Amino acid sequence: MKKILVLSDTHGYIDDRILHYAKNSDEVWHAGDIGNFSVINQLSSISKIKAVYGNIDDQNIRGIYPEKNIFICEGLKVYITHIGGYPGSYNKKIKNELIDLNPDIFICGHSHILKIINDKKNNILHLNPGAAGNIGFHSLRTMIRFEISKTKINNLEVIQLGKR
Repeated sequence: MKKILVLSDTHGYIDDRILHYAKNSDEVWHAGDIGNFSVINQLSSISKIKAVYGNIDDQNIRGIYPEKNIFICEGLKVYITHIGGYPGSYNKKIKNELIDLNPDIFICGHSHILKIINDKKNNILHLNPGAAGNIGFHSLRTMIRFEISKTKINNLEVIQLGKR
């Protein structure tokens, strides 16, 4: 079993609440707009990190993290990217890849809008953790956490970090 914390759009911001949840996770998955290495350094000092770069991330972050991260976790195929859209309105570049790659979980950020949608048409769990940072139009900072055990997702919950 793995405890997973999913966040996005930190825009260089990290606080003790984010670090508390990261410390209690086996892996942190960051869906882009990291902002700077301070975020990664603090998270990676307490948990394993899987990340992608976002549209605001500079060449240094883009040199380390890919645009798309596709991997297997506890038997589930996971696809993370920053700009992806959502079921019924996927980004044009992503739509065909989702059909071809057939992930079990698709995670993206960018919109700063928390979404958890069961895409029944493509049999994909779509997650957008909203924004954990304090820059953007969102009013509430959010993340998502869950457990994966033997291809099952359990204890999925939204974490509200308070107003930005």
